[in-house]
Amino acid sequence: MSADESSYNQAKPGRKAAKSDRGRAQVPTQMNVEPVVSGAVSPAPVPERLGTTLSLMLVDDHAILREGLRALLELESDFNVVGEAASYDEAVIMAARLQPDVVLTDIGMPGRSGLALVRELRAVCPQVRVVLLTAHASEEYIRAGLDCSADGYVLKDSGHAELMTAIRTVATGQQFLCKAVAGRVLASYLNRDEKVATNPLSAITAREKQVLTRIASGQSNKAVARELNLSVKTVEKHRANLMRKLELHNAAGIARFALNHHLISTDGKDLKDNVPGAMPS
Repeated sequence: MSADESSYNQAKPGRKAAKSDRGRAQVPTQMNVEPVVSGAVSPAPVPERLGTTLSLMLVDDHAILREGLRALLELESDFNVVGEAASYDEAVIMAARLQPDVVLTDIGMPGRSGLALVRELRAVCPQVRVVLLTAHASEEYIRAGLDCSADGYVLKDSGHAELMTAIRTVATGQQFLCKAVAGRVLASYLNRDEKVATNPLSAITAREKQVLTRIASGQSNKAVARELNLSVKTVEKHRANLMRKLELHNAAGIARFALNHHLISTDGKDLKDNVPGAMPS
């Protein structure tokens, strides 16, 4: 299947919730190697939630996977699968018409990916909760899933109970990471300080490095924006972020950092993007 490039948004209040909290991970926002629920400690069921049926929509370009997943989900008395889509375009049209409570989508699909779908679903049905159900377990894909504001990230080799918990959890307005993904997020977090200490460039994105090298070479924000085809406001945001991450306080500090890390030559010439080490934007 095709792939796409790489904090969740806070949950919206007033969402319908599931009938049961069976198997729900009682975990606050800190990370651990159990399935992670963030946004709030999982609440106990309240009378208003009892009897609620969640409408679900499935998005995957493999029909046999959709059919198998549908059969599994419909064994649950509080789930109702209202639609299936095989592509981004079909999913957007269907979601706008059906307004499901929860969408389960793969990441890799022909055409535009499930990551792009998450963003579009926010526009066509703002109340929907989205769970990425995918085989992609790398840090890059996990980060991309978090960045696109998915409510849940579950791997396709997760167990039945974990997927059911994920659906019911996101329906309550919280976020969910399956156990395997939570472990990778925790490991990445714990290793981050060591990576930054040995290679500070690992703390910034590739786009931030592009901005850094150009500013260090003496270009103005406006000139950087023109060269990178960005707005001046976006350049200013990247500049502020990289200065915060690298603990730089002014343009002179940016220039010194760039020289010390061989991003520009001693004559001020911008070496631009030839130096490895920055993480993807």
